Amino acid sequence: MLPTIRAELLFLPDSEPLRFLPEGPYSLGNGKFSWVGIQHGSDAKFGSLNIFDLNTRSNQCYELPGRPGFARPTSNEGIFIVGCERELGLYNIHSRTWQVIAQGVDSDVTNTIINDGTTFGDNIIFGTKDLEFKTKKAGLYLYRGHDGALIRLRNDQICSNGKDVISTGGGLHLFDIDTPTKKVVQYRLDVQSGTLSASETVIDLNSLDSFPDGMCLTPDEQSAIIGFYNPNPAASGETRQYSLISGELERIWQTPGSPQVTCPLLIEHPEGSVKLVITTAVENMPAARRSDSPLAGALFIAETDFSTAPSSPQFPTDGLTLTGGLK
Repeated sequence: MLPTIRAELLFLPDSEPLRFLPEGPYSLGNGKFSWVGIQHGSDAKFGSLNIFDLNTRSNQCYELPGRPGFARPTSNEGIFIVGCERELGLYNIHSRTWQVIAQGVDSDVTNTIINDGTTFGDNIIFGTKDLEFKTKKAGLYLYRGHDGALIRLRNDQICSNGKDVISTGGGLHLFDIDTPTKKVVQYRLDVQSGTLSASETVIDLNSLDSFPDGMCLTPDEQSAIIGFYNPNPAASGETRQYSLISGELERIWQTPGSPQVTCPLLIEHPEGSVKLVITTAVENMPAARRSDSPLAGALFIAETDFSTAPSSPQFPTDGLTLTGGLK
Protein backbone atom coordinates (compact mmCIF):
# COMPACT_ATOMS: atom_id res chain seq x y z
CA MET A 1 0.00 0.00 0.00
CA LEU A 2 1.22 3.49 -0.85
CA PRO A 3 2.55 5.21 2.31
CA THR A 4 0.53 8.32 3.26
CA ILE A 5 1.76 10.52 6.11
CA ARG A 6 -0.25 13.24 7.82
CA ALA A 7 1.80 16.38 8.48
CA GLU A 8 1.43 18.38 11.69
CA LEU A 9 1.10 22.12 12.07
CA LEU A 10 4.50 23.71 12.69
CA PHE A 11 3.85 27.45 12.41
CA LEU A 12 0.77 29.49 11.60
CA PRO A 13 1.79 33.13 11.05
CA ASP A 14 -0.34 35.50 13.10
CA SER A 15 -0.43 38.03 10.26
CA GLU A 16 -2.27 37.70 6.97
CA PRO A 17 0.68 39.10 4.96
CA LEU A 18 2.98 36.28 6.06
CA ARG A 19 0.36 33.64 5.25
CA PHE A 20 -0.13 34.90 1.69
CA LEU A 21 2.73 33.13 -0.11
CA PRO A 22 5.38 31.27 1.95
CA GLU A 23 7.91 29.39 -0.18
CA GLY A 24 11.50 28.25 -0.52
CA PRO A 25 12.49 26.71 2.85
CA TYR A 26 16.23 25.99 3.14
CA SER A 27 18.20 24.42 5.97
CA LEU A 28 20.61 26.66 7.88
CA GLY A 29 21.84 23.97 10.27
CA ASN A 30 21.42 23.80 14.05
CA GLY A 31 17.69 23.25 13.73
CA LYS A 32 17.03 26.44 11.76
CA PHE A 33 15.77 27.06 8.25
CA SER A 34 15.04 30.10 6.12
CA TRP A 35 11.97 30.70 3.98
CA VAL A 36 10.63 33.57 1.91
CA GLY A 37 7.31 35.36 2.03
CA ILE A 38 7.19 36.06 -1.69
CA GLN A 39 4.50 38.70 -1.48
CA HIS A 40 2.76 40.19 1.54
CA GLY A 41 -0.69 40.35 -0.05
CA SER A 42 -2.22 40.42 -3.52
CA ASP A 43 -1.34 44.09 -4.09
CA ALA A 44 1.93 44.18 -2.13
CA LYS A 45 5.17 44.99 -3.94
CA PHE A 46 7.42 43.59 -1.22
CA GLY A 47 7.99 40.37 0.70
CA SER A 48 10.30 39.00 3.34
CA LEU A 49 13.13 36.69 4.33
CA ASN A 50 12.27 34.59 7.38
CA ILE A 51 14.31 32.41 9.73
CA PHE A 52 12.52 29.71 11.71
CA ASP A 53 14.05 27.94 14.73
CA LEU A 54 12.80 24.40 15.32
CA ASN A 55 14.29 24.45 18.81
CA THR A 56 12.03 27.29 19.98
CA ARG A 57 9.37 27.23 17.23
CA SER A 58 9.97 30.95 16.74
CA ASN A 59 10.17 32.96 13.52
CA GLN A 60 12.17 36.09 12.65
CA CYS A 61 10.96 38.19 9.72
CA TYR A 62 13.03 40.64 7.66
CA GLU A 63 11.25 42.85 5.14
CA LEU A 64 12.97 42.96 1.73
CA PRO A 65 13.04 45.79 -0.84
CA GLY A 66 10.82 43.85 -3.23
CA ARG A 67 9.24 40.44 -3.85
CA PRO A 68 11.73 37.59 -3.36
CA GLY A 69 11.58 34.32 -5.25
CA PHE A 70 14.30 32.47 -3.34
CA ALA A 71 17.01 33.00 -0.73
CA ARG A 72 20.10 30.99 0.19
CA PRO A 73 22.63 31.48 3.00
CA THR A 74 26.15 32.50 2.04
CA SER A 75 29.57 31.81 3.51
CA ASN A 76 29.27 35.15 5.34
CA GLU A 77 27.13 34.63 8.45
CA GLY A 78 23.88 36.55 8.29
CA ILE A 79 24.19 37.36 4.57
CA PHE A 80 21.85 35.72 2.05
CA ILE A 81 21.88 35.61 -1.73
CA VAL A 82 18.35 36.53 -2.83
CA GLY A 83 16.50 36.68 -6.12
CA CYS A 84 14.26 39.71 -5.70
CA GLU A 85 12.04 41.30 -8.38
CA ARG A 86 14.50 41.30 -11.33
CA GLU A 87 17.78 41.41 -9.43
CA LEU A 88 20.15 39.08 -7.65
CA GLY A 89 21.44 40.63 -4.48
CA LEU A 90 22.93 40.13 -1.04
CA TYR A 91 20.84 40.85 2.03
CA ASN A 92 22.42 41.33 5.47
CA ILE A 93 19.99 40.45 8.25
CA HIS A 94 22.12 42.29 10.82
CA SER A 95 22.36 45.67 9.11
CA ARG A 96 19.25 45.10 6.94
CA THR A 97 21.10 46.30 3.86
CA TRP A 98 20.73 45.22 0.23
CA GLN A 99 23.51 45.01 -2.36
CA VAL A 100 22.77 44.23 -6.01
CA ILE A 101 25.14 41.79 -7.74
CA ALA A 102 23.27 41.17 -11.03
CA GLN A 103 20.59 43.08 -12.96
CA GLY A 104 18.88 42.83 -16.33
CA VAL A 105 16.66 39.81 -15.69
CA ASP A 106 13.91 39.59 -18.34
CA SER A 107 14.80 43.10 -19.48
CA ASP A 108 13.01 42.67 -22.83
CA VAL A 109 9.61 41.66 -21.40
CA THR A 110 7.18 43.13 -18.88
CA ASN A 111 5.30 41.83 -15.85
CA THR A 112 7.67 39.08 -14.71
CA ILE A 113 9.66 38.66 -11.49
CA ILE A 114 12.19 36.14 -10.21
CA ASN A 115 10.66 32.99 -8.78
CA ASP A 116 12.33 29.75 -7.66
CA GLY A 117 16.07 29.10 -7.74
CA THR A 118 18.88 26.86 -6.53
CA THR A 119 22.63 27.20 -6.03
CA PHE A 120 25.46 24.79 -6.80
CA GLY A 121 29.04 25.80 -6.11
CA ASP A 122 29.30 29.49 -6.93
CA ASN A 123 26.57 29.24 -9.58
CA ILE A 124 22.84 29.93 -9.41
CA ILE A 125 20.02 28.55 -11.53
CA PHE A 126 16.77 30.47 -11.24
CA GLY A 127 13.62 31.22 -13.17
CA THR A 128 11.01 33.93 -13.42
CA LYS A 129 7.22 33.90 -13.57
CA ASP A 130 4.63 35.73 -15.63
CA LEU A 131 2.51 37.52 -13.04
CA GLU A 132 -0.59 36.81 -15.12
CA PHE A 133 0.35 33.11 -15.30
CA LYS A 134 -0.49 32.75 -18.99
CA THR A 135 2.26 33.92 -21.39
CA LYS A 136 5.39 31.96 -22.35
CA LYS A 137 7.81 34.83 -21.72
CA ALA A 138 9.44 33.99 -18.37
CA GLY A 139 13.12 33.22 -18.33
CA LEU A 140 15.34 30.46 -16.99
CA TYR A 141 18.78 31.78 -16.00
CA LEU A 142 22.28 30.76 -15.05
CA TYR A 143 24.35 33.12 -12.91
CA ARG A 144 27.91 31.87 -13.50
CA GLY A 145 29.96 32.57 -10.42
CA HIS A 146 33.51 32.55 -11.78
CA ASP A 147 32.91 35.52 -14.07
CA GLY A 148 29.60 36.95 -12.82
CA ALA A 149 27.89 36.33 -16.16
CA LEU A 150 24.08 36.32 -16.25
CA ILE A 151 23.00 33.92 -19.00
CA ARG A 152 19.43 33.33 -20.16
CA LEU A 153 18.95 29.63 -20.88
CA ARG A 154 15.27 29.80 -21.89
CA ASN A 155 12.78 32.58 -22.52
CA ASP A 156 9.56 30.58 -22.92
CA GLN A 157 8.48 29.50 -19.45
CA ILE A 158 5.36 30.70 -17.65
CA CYS A 159 6.00 30.02 -13.96
CA SER A 160 9.47 28.61 -13.38
CA ASN A 161 9.41 26.62 -10.14
CA GLY A 162 11.15 23.65 -8.47
CA LYS A 163 14.79 23.08 -9.44
CA ASP A 164 17.81 21.02 -8.49
CA VAL A 165 21.20 20.35 -10.04
CA ILE A 166 23.10 17.09 -9.57
CA SER A 167 26.48 15.92 -10.78
CA THR A 168 26.95 12.48 -12.32
CA GLY A 169 29.54 10.79 -14.48
CA GLY A 170 27.75 12.36 -17.43
CA GLY A 171 28.17 15.89 -16.10
CA LEU A 172 25.64 18.26 -14.57
CA HIS A 173 21.91 17.57 -14.79
CA LEU A 174 19.23 20.17 -14.11
CA PHE A 175 15.78 19.02 -12.97
CA ASP A 176 13.21 21.74 -13.56
CA ILE A 177 9.49 22.45 -13.26
CA ASP A 178 7.59 25.01 -15.31
CA THR A 179 4.36 24.70 -13.33
CA PRO A 180 1.67 24.95 -16.09
CA THR A 181 3.30 22.12 -18.06
CA LYS A 182 2.76 19.75 -15.10
CA LYS A 183 6.06 18.03 -15.88
CA VAL A 184 9.45 17.54 -14.28
CA VAL A 185 12.05 17.73 -17.03
CA GLN A 186 15.76 17.06 -17.12
CA TYR A 187 18.51 18.87 -19.03
CA ARG A 188 22.23 18.40 -19.33
CA LEU A 189 23.76 21.69 -18.21
CA ASP A 190 27.06 23.03 -19.53
CA VAL A 191 28.13 25.86 -17.23
CA GLN A 192 31.16 26.90 -19.22
CA SER A 193 29.25 27.40 -22.47
CA GLY A 194 26.08 28.49 -20.68
CA THR A 195 23.83 26.05 -22.55
CA LEU A 196 21.21 23.38 -21.97
CA SER A 197 20.52 20.21 -23.89
CA ALA A 198 17.05 19.42 -25.17
CA SER A 199 14.66 18.63 -22.34
CA GLU A 200 13.63 15.12 -21.35
CA THR A 201 10.42 14.51 -19.40
CA VAL A 202 11.11 12.39 -16.32
CA ILE A 203 7.79 12.79 -14.44
CA ASP A 204 4.49 13.58 -16.18
CA LEU A 205 1.85 14.93 -13.77
CA ASN A 206 -0.88 15.92 -16.20
CA SER A 207 -3.33 13.39 -14.75
CA LEU A 208 -3.59 15.54 -11.60
CA ASP A 209 -5.87 18.53 -11.03
CA SER A 210 -3.25 20.26 -8.86
CA PHE A 211 -0.05 21.92 -10.06
CA PRO A 212 3.57 21.02 -9.20
CA ASP A 213 5.33 23.87 -7.41
CA GLY A 214 8.51 23.59 -5.33
CA MET A 215 10.70 20.49 -5.31
CA CYS A 216 13.58 18.90 -3.42
CA LEU A 217 15.45 15.68 -4.11
CA THR A 218 15.81 12.74 -1.74
CA PRO A 219 19.26 12.18 -0.18
CA ASP A 220 20.12 9.48 -2.74
CA GLU A 221 19.02 11.78 -5.60
CA GLN A 222 16.84 8.99 -6.99
CA SER A 223 13.48 10.62 -6.23
CA ALA A 224 11.85 14.05 -6.21
CA ILE A 225 9.58 15.38 -3.47
CA ILE A 226 7.15 17.88 -4.97
CA GLY A 227 4.67 20.28 -3.38
CA PHE A 228 1.33 20.48 -5.23
CA TYR A 229 -0.62 23.72 -5.38
CA ASN A 230 -4.28 22.77 -5.52
CA PRO A 231 -6.52 25.73 -6.44
CA ASN A 232 -9.64 23.63 -5.93
CA PRO A 233 -11.57 22.90 -2.72
CA ALA A 234 -9.87 20.07 -0.81
CA ALA A 235 -9.65 18.90 2.78
CA SER A 236 -5.86 18.54 2.59
CA GLY A 237 -2.92 19.51 0.46
CA GLU A 238 -0.46 16.99 -0.93
CA THR A 239 3.30 16.72 -1.18
CA ARG A 240 4.28 13.73 -3.28
CA GLN A 241 7.45 11.70 -3.79
CA TYR A 242 8.13 10.33 -7.27
CA SER A 243 10.93 8.17 -8.65
CA LEU A 244 13.20 10.02 -11.08
CA ILE A 245 13.95 6.67 -12.71
CA SER A 246 10.47 5.28 -13.34
CA GLY A 247 8.25 8.31 -12.67
CA GLU A 248 6.19 6.23 -10.24
CA LEU A 249 4.51 7.71 -7.16
CA GLU A 250 6.22 6.47 -3.99
CA ARG A 251 4.52 8.27 -1.07
CA ILE A 252 2.26 11.17 -0.10
CA TRP A 253 2.35 13.67 2.75
CA GLN A 254 -0.93 15.45 3.54
CA THR A 255 -1.32 18.95 4.99
CA PRO A 256 -4.80 19.09 6.60
CA GLY A 257 -6.72 22.32 6.15
CA SER A 258 -4.26 23.71 3.62
CA PRO A 259 -4.55 22.55 -0.02
CA GLN A 260 -2.21 25.07 -1.68
CA VAL A 261 1.20 23.50 -1.02
CA THR A 262 4.21 25.42 -2.30
CA CYS A 263 7.55 23.86 -1.26
CA PRO A 264 9.11 20.93 0.64
CA LEU A 265 12.37 20.71 2.60
CA LEU A 266 14.10 17.71 4.15
CA ILE A 267 15.85 18.82 7.33
CA GLU A 268 17.65 17.26 10.27
CA HIS A 269 15.52 17.93 13.32
CA PRO A 270 17.25 18.82 16.62
CA GLU A 271 15.91 15.58 18.11
CA GLY A 272 17.98 13.63 15.58
CA SER A 273 15.44 12.49 12.99
CA VAL A 274 14.95 13.77 9.44
CA LYS A 275 11.69 15.68 8.97
CA LEU A 276 9.87 17.14 6.00
CA VAL A 277 9.01 20.84 6.29
CA ILE A 278 6.18 21.94 3.98
CA THR A 279 5.13 25.51 3.15
CA THR A 280 1.60 26.39 2.04
CA ALA A 281 -0.16 29.53 0.81
CA VAL A 282 -3.35 31.59 0.94
CA GLU A 283 -2.68 33.26 -2.43
CA ASN A 284 -5.74 33.51 -4.72
CA MET A 285 -7.96 31.59 -2.28
CA PRO A 286 -11.51 32.98 -2.36
CA ALA A 287 -12.77 34.31 0.96
CA ALA A 288 -15.61 31.79 0.89
CA ARG A 289 -13.08 28.93 1.01
CA ARG A 290 -11.01 30.24 3.89
CA SER A 291 -13.29 28.63 6.49
CA ASP A 292 -12.74 25.26 4.78
CA SER A 293 -8.96 25.80 4.75
CA PRO A 294 -8.23 27.18 8.23
CA LEU A 295 -4.51 26.39 8.04
CA ALA A 296 -3.86 27.91 4.61
CA GLY A 297 -0.57 29.79 4.71
CA ALA A 298 0.85 27.64 7.52
CA LEU A 299 4.13 25.75 7.69
CA PHE A 300 3.88 22.03 8.45
CA ILE A 301 6.28 19.29 9.58
CA ALA A 302 6.06 15.56 8.90
CA GLU A 303 7.80 12.28 9.62
CA THR A 304 10.08 10.58 7.07
CA ASP A 305 12.09 7.36 7.02
CA PHE A 306 15.27 9.02 5.77
CA SER A 307 18.36 8.63 7.96
CA THR A 308 20.10 11.71 6.56
CA ALA A 309 19.03 14.96 4.93
CA PRO A 310 20.49 16.30 1.68
CA SER A 311 23.38 18.71 2.09
CA SER A 312 22.54 22.42 2.27
CA PRO A 313 25.67 24.21 1.03
CA GLN A 314 26.27 27.90 1.55
CA PHE A 315 26.77 30.16 -1.46
CA PRO A 316 30.42 31.34 -1.47
CA THR A 317 31.00 35.09 -1.41
CA ASP A 318 34.80 34.90 -1.90
CA GLY A 319 34.57 36.22 -5.46
CA LEU A 320 32.18 39.05 -4.64
CA THR A 321 33.00 42.56 -3.53
CA LEU A 322 31.00 43.25 -0.41
CA THR A 323 30.11 46.89 0.10
CA GLY A 324 28.36 49.12 2.60
CA GLY A 325 26.91 47.14 5.47
CA LEU A 326 28.02 43.88 3.85
CA LYS A 327 31.59 43.93 5.08
